[in-house]
Amino acid sequence: MVRLAVDLNRCQGYAQCAFLAPEIFAMHGEEALLYNPEAEEAQREKLAQAVAACPVQAILVDAVDAPAEAVPGAR
Repeated sequence: MVRLAVDLNRCQGYAQCAFLAPEIFAMHGEEALLYNPEAEEAQREKLAQAVAACPVQAILVDAVDAPAEAVPGAR
């Protein structure tokens, strides 16, 4: 699972994310963005494209839920 957050104060409603990753992002009206804060691992590539395409860099992604043994130095 990949957690994400959108800074809705920064988001200007360009909808590039909704175009590139409609399973995660959707526009409600002309300016309101709806999104799933917990994307599936299979959607990681589309999410990365949406993050890169955001002209105001409003999407923040946190790669989470990696098992402790997969993280170097973790116990």
